Amino acid sequence: MRTLINLIVVILPWPLKKKILRTFYKYQIHDNTHIGLSYIFPQKLVMEEGASIGHFNFAVHLDYMFLGKNATIARSNWITGFPTGTTSKHFSHQKDRKSELILGDESAITKNHHLDCTNSITIGKYTTIAGYNSQFLTHSIDIYEGRQSSKPISIGDYCFVSTSVIILGGASLPSYSVLAAGGILNKSYNENYTLYAGVPAKPIKVLPQEAKYFNRETGFIY
Repeated sequence: MRTLINLIVVILPWPLKKKILRTFYKYQIHDNTHIGLSYIFPQKLVMEEGASIGHFNFAVHLDYMFLGKNATIARSNWITGFPTGTTSKHFSHQKDRKSELILGDESAITKNHHLDCTNSITIGKYTTIAGYNSQFLTHSIDIYEGRQSSKPISIGDYCFVSTSVIILGGASLPSYSVLAAGGILNKSYNENYTLYAGVPAKPIKVLPQEAKYFNRETGFIY
């Protein structure tokens, strides 16, 4: 029944849908926001001024989803989680796990990406998840312990994540960095202003701090 109600809400005109999401779902949605024809139903949703979600996105089973000021999720993205507080044995050993997506001010997720938010995915300000078909995978099977486990993913401010990358749980891309197309990021790095590339991704070269992408004041790229 809940799924059917959600589907009805999805197709409603935005002014009515926004009112229902605020009143009955208790979502915190700024007046100047928009959700298109998308199935977006985390347990808690916060959208700040100017945030938007386009058509054909799917986001369920998350504890929390946050879009900062002017943050955007374009279209056809698959965003899933595994909520805490369930009776399932999956991840029961991880008491501090958070199933959430945090998208910072002026940041953008483009098209056809998969974000597995079994654990936290945090994306900083002015960052672009570009291109198509990238995967953010926070959970896997721990073969040593014989159980499923998860680790968070962190992407810093003013990052550019290129097309068709894979980012695994426990990985961190530092601020003012680029992850090249096709790269697999599987560990945490801390060198800013760096191009990371390869399988697995490694620091390749230093990037100029004066690059305009790293110094812009609006998220939208003309």
